Amino acid sequence: MDGLAPFKEAQKKGWAHFAPLEDNTTPEAARLVKYAGVRPGHRVLDVACGTGVVAITAARLGGRVAGLDLTPELLERARENAGVAGVEVEWHEGDVEQLPFGDAAFDIVLSQFGHMFAPRPEVATAEMLRVLKPGGTIAFSTWPPELILGRLFALGGRYMPPPPPGVTPPTVWGDPNFVRERLGPAVKDLVFDRARMLVPALSPQHSRRMAERTAGPLVKLVEFLTSTDPARLLTFRREYEAIIADYFEDNTVRQDYLLTRATKV
Repeated sequence: MDGLAPFKEAQKKGWAHFAPLEDNTTPEAARLVKYAGVRPGHRVLDVACGTGVVAITAARLGGRVAGLDLTPELLERARENAGVAGVEVEWHEGDVEQLPFGDAAFDIVLSQFGHMFAPRPEVATAEMLRVLKPGGTIAFSTWPPELILGRLFALGGRYMPPPPPGVTPPTVWGDPNFVRERLGPAVKDLVFDRARMLVPALSPQHSRRMAERTAGPLVKLVEFLTSTDPARLLTFRREYEAIIADYFEDNTVRQDYLLTRATKV
């Protein structure tokens, strides 16, 4: 696909700054691992593992875990985190659209706010299901399009150049109808749940500043607008803070998300 390689390279570079946000996602990692039913001896894959919070949580419960991510800086942090926790995880630099594992290699495949950024959902889905054993569990956390992160991604999309043809917005994975259609007859016992992440912030402005330094798509957007239209960047920031204000209370930003779990047929 024309433009896909540069698009993925930009993703890789943008997410290199994510590590300061790992504390926010650490409690949610435990929720996802429990939701998926990880048990000692399970062979587990954490797709788009970032700094390893899901993979390490699964390993601490006795899982035999592999973690894969596109961004080497995050894998470096993941290795450090695993060392501190005293657990063994196989770390792989790679792409969810081309997983470096054999068919039916895992009992459980997980992703926390990660696989949703793959540009082609049909390819990512096929790969995640390919490496999952029949009777195995796929489970993931995603951002619904109608809630805070979905609204912020949509806002960013209005300010960035259009992506290459065929690239799907990540927040479609937060729509149960899309998930149901994408997983299709390859799974059974498909269930959804909702959970809430409370992210500390002193103000909507503080939340926006942190995101600009750490969240991959926003890092690239700020770079783009800074170099092309600084006045438009100011407008974007005002709109961004206004959305956050809708979810800001008692020095926290409320970020509700969707949990999905299914069994491979």
